[in-house]
Amino acid sequence: MLDFMDGSTSKRSLDVRRLLLAALVMSACSGSVRAQGVPASSSSIFQPRGVQSLQQGAQAKAPEAAQLDVAKIYTLADLIDVAQLHNPETRVAWQQAKARAAGLGIARSALYPTISAVALAISLRQAALVGEYFNRQTEGVFEPVLEVEYLVFDVGGRSGEIDAAKAELLAADLHFNDTHRKVIDEVASSYYRLLNAQGQMEAAQANLANAKAVEDDATARLANGLATKPDELEATAARAQAEYDLQSAEGAVEIARGDLATVVGGEPDAEFKVQGIDELKLPSQMAASVDEDMQRAFRQRPDLLQQLARIRADDAAIKQARSTYFPELSFKGDGGEARAYGQTNLYNGHYAVGEVWTAELELKWTLFDGARREYRIAKAKADKKTTQAEIDTLRDRIANEVWAAYSNMRTALRQQQAAASFLTASQQSYEAAHESYGYGVRNLLDVVSAQKTLAAARSQDIAARTQLLLQVTNVAFRTGDMVATQHWTPTP
Repeated sequence: MLDFMDGSTSKRSLDVRRLLLAALVMSACSGSVRAQGVPASSSSIFQPRGVQSLQQGAQAKAPEAAQLDVAKIYTLADLIDVAQLHNPETRVAWQQAKARAAGLGIARSALYPTISAVALAISLRQAALVGEYFNRQTEGVFEPVLEVEYLVFDVGGRSGEIDAAKAELLAADLHFNDTHRKVIDEVASSYYRLLNAQGQMEAAQANLANAKAVEDDATARLANGLATKPDELEATAARAQAEYDLQSAEGAVEIARGDLATVVGGEPDAEFKVQGIDELKLPSQMAASVDEDMQRAFRQRPDLLQQLARIRADDAAIKQARSTYFPELSFKGDGGEARAYGQTNLYNGHYAVGEVWTAELELKWTLFDGARREYRIAKAKADKKTTQAEIDTLRDRIANEVWAAYSNMRTALRQQQAAASFLTASQQSYEAAHESYGYGVRNLLDVVSAQKTLAAARSQDIAARTQLLLQVTNVAFRTGDMVATQHWTPTP
């Protein structure tokens, strides 16, 4: 009886120690929460601890950042290659696809048995009632064993999970392609916006040169008594306006270059050169019908194919949910060697060694679960119908996007042709007015007006050309042509 009481006292002492340890852990956790804290009031700035390390991490440059060569003249294909290597969005989509591939491996692992090495060590003391006395028994057991678990048979549970993982991987791969499509579109759009800014700057420089020439002519004619002071002031004002426009154009070039550098994965302040717009070939006519473009978009658009892959995942989920109506047969067993020590009261203890193993077959069949399986199947079917409705909506949106892009490109093509004619006529008008002014046939206001018209024509010509290239890019983006070829180049 005394031995039994001693064991009970030891157990109570152990329980007390456990409670004290739990209290210390809870106190430490609450202390860490208080150490982080929250703002003292809604009007005070939050000063969290450890923010310095976060700031250092935010300021650190990514090791994958693109290094653009100052001496190289980049084409659109070159910039697309740089963006595909260094744009962080492609790395995000890539890692997501790799995670889905790992998920497929996890699903397939259910087809194989699980083998575990287990080392079990037990030490216990208890009181065994023998007659009218409690006999203290002390035991110590050490068992190193191998455990095997294997699902021998199920009806569609594991295969449904594998099919779902395959579909999710396919969807992730298509999302990766769609990310590249969007990145290529961003690069091309930023590239053409930079070309437009550079073209506008060149047009502003030409306009300033013309304005200075007109001002010089007005000053010379005033000195010879052939012009009035208001004529000279008018020419000076036109020249000042041209200088202002040039400064604005130069600022727009810096912003456009920074946008393009950011898109390709570089630093916004990177210095680099790009191929000029005069070196690019412009389309002269539409090459395909809008119906052909729509059908090509339905075949190629990765976002639409991604949704179709979701349908496969939904079918697999329905298959997996239906498998719960059938029984499962599983095997579980272990085998090893047990080394034990035992002692009763104060008698001599003994050591023993023996082989131990267990083998178990379990047939499990759920007969009733409160309609949980029915609701799971209903949910899976509803998810599939939702995905199908999203596909129908996406098809309608794609058709509308392709139609709008096709129409915009056709309009841009006509505008470019009209802008080219306007530029030619304005150039001829300015040259004629300037020459007539030199002969005294036209006044200075006519020359300034022709010079402003020529400046507007130059600006419109650059804008029309870049707008046409942007619309070509937009058609390729909407139809999925950007990911259908290795190196996409704008074609009509």
